[in-house]
Amino acid sequence: MARYTPPLRDIQFVMHELLDVEGALKALPPYAETNRELIDQVVEEGGKFCAEVLFPLNRSGDEEGCQWSEGGVVTTPKGFRQAWEQFKVGGWPTLTCDPQYGGQGLPVAVGIAFQEMMNSGNQAWSMYPGLTHGAYDCLHAHGTPEQKALYIPKLVSGEWTGTMCLTEPHSGTDLGLLRTKAEPQSNGSYRITGTKIFISSGEHDLAENIVHLVLARLPDAPAGTKGISLFIVPKFVPNADGSLGARNGVKCARLEEKMGIHANATCVMDLDGASGWLVGEPNKGLNAMFVMMNAARIGVGMQSLGLMEVAYQNSLDYAKERLQMRSLSGPKAPDKPADPIIVHPDVRRMLLTQKAYAEGSRAFAYWTALQADIALTHPDAEARKDAEDMLALLTPVVKAFITDNGFLATNLAMQVYGGHGYIREWGMEQYVRDARINMIYEGTNTIQSLDLLGRKVLGDNGAKLRKFGKLVTAFVEAEGTNEEMAEFVNPLADLGQKVEKLTMEIGMKAFGNADEAGAAAVDYLRVIGHLVLGYFWARMARIALDRADSGDPVYRSKLATARFYFARLFPETASLIRTARAGAAPLMNVDVELF
Repeated sequence: MARYTPPLRDIQFVMHELLDVEGALKALPPYAETNRELIDQVVEEGGKFCAEVLFPLNRSGDEEGCQWSEGGVVTTPKGFRQAWEQFKVGGWPTLTCDPQYGGQGLPVAVGIAFQEMMNSGNQAWSMYPGLTHGAYDCLHAHGTPEQKALYIPKLVSGEWTGTMCLTEPHSGTDLGLLRTKAEPQSNGSYRITGTKIFISSGEHDLAENIVHLVLARLPDAPAGTKGISLFIVPKFVPNADGSLGARNGVKCARLEEKMGIHANATCVMDLDGASGWLVGEPNKGLNAMFVMMNAARIGVGMQSLGLMEVAYQNSLDYAKERLQMRSLSGPKAPDKPADPIIVHPDVRRMLLTQKAYAEGSRAFAYWTALQADIALTHPDAEARKDAEDMLALLTPVVKAFITDNGFLATNLAMQVYGGHGYIREWGMEQYVRDARINMIYEGTNTIQSLDLLGRKVLGDNGAKLRKFGKLVTAFVEAEGTNEEMAEFVNPLADLGQKVEKLTMEIGMKAFGNADEAGAAAVDYLRVIGHLVLGYFWARMARIALDRADSGDPVYRSKLATARFYFARLFPETASLIRTARAGAAPLMNVDVELF
């Protein structure tokens, strides 16, 4: 009974009024001709595909799931393969890929809108092209010319799909423990043997070939992460002309039974002397794989943004229609036996929380995508470096902050429905189940927090953080004397100062005891998340105030949501700062026997 309408008006607001994507792209030679008309046309057509093709398969795909049979054959749910064919015919897998390999060459800032809508339509289905694009990114950055020529055109067209094979039964986040072996062969290939688990899209019937990117160890590799190499291990070994050759020694041993994303094939993959080819330098595989991993982390943030949006749309519809009790301040629908539940303050709190996190995350994520375009293509080296630093700093925040809020928001959507939210036919419980994995895979949110605080902030003595801080400071100084902006600018400025002090305090404590960083990291990331979201909500409030008299209700809605965010969600930072300052002692001074 759920529905999905692509949020085209809000996407246009973010793209054109907040970020001026068209203007920003004029400074980037590959995208200088990408205008607003083209952007809107691509987004609109992409929205139709997501709403009309993917969304109708979401519930049925969840209920049917993927099916495994003897020999490692995996069948996706009814309609998935046909949707994949439509995806290919529409040219959607080529959207942001290099024209040299058959891509359309559009910017990441345009592709990310399509990515969001795909996830609103059907997160499980969207993982198949998502991982494929990650494999494309990795090979594009680190493959040999021969590997690029052989594999990338097929990945770009959607004829082949891709995976990333990292995790092993005994080795999750700690990749230094992995045991998969790669033995050199006389023909320049490697014989790969081992088992990988939790491999999304590891086997399926959508494409004729699957290109696995596998982490493994060479015989003389040093211990730990410094001894990991990356290999291409195709399901079918391609011939020189790209046609399919022999079946390789890699197969799906079983499918994992999961809480959510049932329609994506999460596989245990056995590699039994499979033929593989080295990507990049020996023992430098983790560096190459991080291209794919970082893209995937932003992609997971987009999964949760997509779920937030579709869950919000449906809970809003329900709240407007469901009649229960009377408003505390008197009947609002006296002609009906009860008032719609949207009259109740706490229902509004739940709806506005979803709306504030969804719209704020959209602004944040799309800006991050624009930084990716700048980092890749800006002619000025300093501009590229600044964008690279912003991406490095904020990728863990996109992944962790948006997915934490995604789970919160989908839970609130289910709560708005009351008992009906817990019932399958209304669709909300699936969004909760699907959203939960996003906080775990591609590096748990705790790992993202440690990455942010340890590597991205303390690792360079706060240099990257100060770059973002300059954006906040510039906005605060520009708007500081405007009384109408005080409710947004003052708390933002206050948090900026507190973040500076908190960072210094944690850094000093961690210098003497590394557990201090571990104890503060999760709270710290959430504080930074609010600093980022607060910055974008303040900017959106400025635009809404400027255009409040236009007659377009979008601006009144945006301003009201900004006020809610700063009044009800942003103050969470006070308690987070306090708990971050509590330090490691309350955690680490408890003997194990006392748990």
